[in-house]
Amino acid sequence: MTPVLLLAAEKESAQVTDWAARIGWVVGLALFVALVYWLMREGWKWRGTLQGDLPELPVTPDETGPERLTMSGRYHGSTTAGQWLDRIVAHGLGTRSRAELTLTDAGLDVVRPGASDFFVPAAQLREARLDKGIAGKVLTEGGLLVVTWEHGDRLIDSGFRSDHAAEHNEWADTINSMIETNSREGAER
Repeated sequence: MTPVLLLAAEKESAQVTDWAARIGWVVGLALFVALVYWLMREGWKWRGTLQGDLPELPVTPDETGPERLTMSGRYHGSTTAGQWLDRIVAHGLGTRSRAELTLTDAGLDVVRPGASDFFVPAAQLREARLDKGIAGKVLTEGGLLVVTWEHGDRLIDSGFRSDHAAEHNEWADTINSMIETNSREGAER
């Protein structure tokens, strides 16, 4: 046999793709992703059930007084105070969203398009500080305005990020001065 015929005899055709196995793997992977998503969703609902003792969120009163500060930005969630990974999901507090904040003498009004709005009365405000993270969101140092407030028998940290991060210092200072003024007035009574 000539060398050309030997080379031609040794060549084989390319393997045919096994479509049944490939489709089986894709379907299996899709089912696995769906199962993980369903388990995450059930975990979220279970956490809400465990936090069912949290009272309904206050609504904005009819008369709040003049605006001290306003801010637009993002609401990143609420956690148990001092435990930045213990997210609170009851009453929609776990839902991230855009937020419009208004600080008045009556308290802090949080308006969230697409999520439940809430109001923190001035008497319930405990502290405001700049921080770097809250459940599922970590930013640079001071990139997050965290407001600590009391609701029922719990202290809650709520995290906000302004569209203009330079506003955070003014917000923290103003809220803390309001808290000091309210505590002094309460002690004088």
